[in-house]
Amino acid sequence: MGSPSKKNESKGFFAAMSSMFTSAVNRSVNGLSVEVINPEGGKEDAEEEAQRGRWKQEERDGYWKMMQKYIGSDVTSMVTLPVIIFEPMTMIQKIAELMEYSYLLDQADESEDPYMRLVYATSWAISVYFAYQRTWKPFNPILGETYEMVNHGGITFLAEQVSHHPPMSAAHAENEHFTYDVTSKLKTKFLGNSVDVYPVGRTRVTLKRDGVVLDLVPPPTKVNNLIFGRTWIDSPGEMIMTNLTTGDKAVLYFQPCGWFGAGRYEVDGYIYNSSEEPKILMTGKWNESMSYQPCDSEGEPLPNTELKEVWHVADVPQNDKFQYTHFAHKINSFDTAPRKLLASDSRLRPDRYALEMGDLSKSGTEKSSLEERQRAEKRSREEKGHSFTPRWFDLTEEVTSTPWGDLEIYQYNGKYSEHRAAADNSGSIDDVDAKSIEFNPWQYGNLATE
Repeated sequence: MGSPSKKNESKGFFAAMSSMFTSAVNRSVNGLSVEVINPEGGKEDAEEEAQRGRWKQEERDGYWKMMQKYIGSDVTSMVTLPVIIFEPMTMIQKIAELMEYSYLLDQADESEDPYMRLVYATSWAISVYFAYQRTWKPFNPILGETYEMVNHGGITFLAEQVSHHPPMSAAHAENEHFTYDVTSKLKTKFLGNSVDVYPVGRTRVTLKRDGVVLDLVPPPTKVNNLIFGRTWIDSPGEMIMTNLTTGDKAVLYFQPCGWFGAGRYEVDGYIYNSSEEPKILMTGKWNESMSYQPCDSEGEPLPNTELKEVWHVADVPQNDKFQYTHFAHKINSFDTAPRKLLASDSRLRPDRYALEMGDLSKSGTEKSSLEERQRAEKRSREEKGHSFTPRWFDLTEEVTSTPWGDLEIYQYNGKYSEHRAAADNSGSIDDVDAKSIEFNPWQYGNLATE
C-alpha cells in the first residue's frame, strides 16, 4: 500500500490531469465531437461501447441536438428529460440511502476513542457511494414532496423538498445514538456528453452520548457518457469530515479513474488530530470495503499493527434491472413506511410507481402532468402573493460557505416528531392502505390554509 501522504502531495496534479487518465475516442455527431470515455477498456472497444446504451441511435442523435445549447450551463432543473433515463426513485429518497449502514454511526457514538469515531463516521459517509454509482437519474422532487422511513436501525427519517428554484432538499434522521441533518442544493455543469455535479450542501451528524458534532464535505461527482457510450460515474477529489467539537478531522482522497480503469474506486487518507498530526490511516475502495491502521506522525503504519476492515459492502441482488441494492428496494417499499403516511410521500408519485412497474409510457405521461400541475400551483401562489413555506423545516438566517457556493440553511423544526407521535399513538383501527393514497405534495403549502 502506498503512503496516502505522498498521494496527497500530488493531488493537484492528478486533478489537473484527470482527463488524461481515461481512454477515449471522439464520435462525430452533426459536426461536433463528443468524447466517449470507457474506464475499463481502450480504443479498440470504445466504438462498441458507444453503440450500447438505453436509447436507439436516432433518439440519442435527436436528444443531442436539443442538449447542445445547454453546454456549460447548470441543468439541475431547467431541462425536461425523458423517463427512459430515470430510475423509480426521487432525489430525496436517494438522501435516505445514506442510512443503509447507519450502524457505523451507532458504533461511532459508542466509541470512546475520538479517532475511531471518525473512522466509523467516514466509513459511513463513503459507504453510500456504492449506491451512487448507479447511472439512472432519480426524479426531481415536487415542491413540498416528502419521504418518510421507519423500521430500519431504530431510525426515523424524514426529507422534504423545500425549494424548487433552486432545487433544495432538507432531511432529518434520528435514533438513540445520533441525529443527522442535511440541507442539500445540487449545482451542475453540463459539458456535452458528461455533467459535473457539485454537492452544495451541509451535512451534520451529532453523536448523542457526548454531543460530538461532525461536519461532512463530500467530493464532487462526474457523470460520463450521458448520451453516447456506456454511462459511468466517478467522484475524484477529497472528502473532509471535521469534528467541530474537538477539531480532529478526516481527509480522504477519492482517486480519479485512470488508464484502463486504474485507480477507480480507490480511497485513502488519514484521521488527523486537532494539531493536524496523522493518527490513523485509512484505505480501501468505495465499492467494496474500507480498512484502517494506526500510524506514526509521518503517516507510516505503526509496528506490530495491521489493517483492519471497518466496513464491507453488503450482498446485492444479481442482475437487478436498476442496479438496486436490497436496501434501495426497501426504500421504495411500503414496509418501511410509517402509519398514516403523508400524502406527499415519494412512494405515492404516479410517475415513479409506473416506472417501477415497467410502464414507461404511463410514467412519461404522469411526469408531464405533475410538472404542469407544479407550474400551475406556482402561478396560483404568485397571483395571490403567497410564498411557499415548508411544513417540517424552517429557513434560518444562517448562510454557510461551501467550496461551490453559499448555502441557505434549513433547520428541522420538530413538528414531524409531534405528528408522528400522534399518529403512532392513535388507537384507530381504520388506517388507510397507504398504496391507495393519492399523491398530493401541494396540500402543505400556504394555499392549504385558505
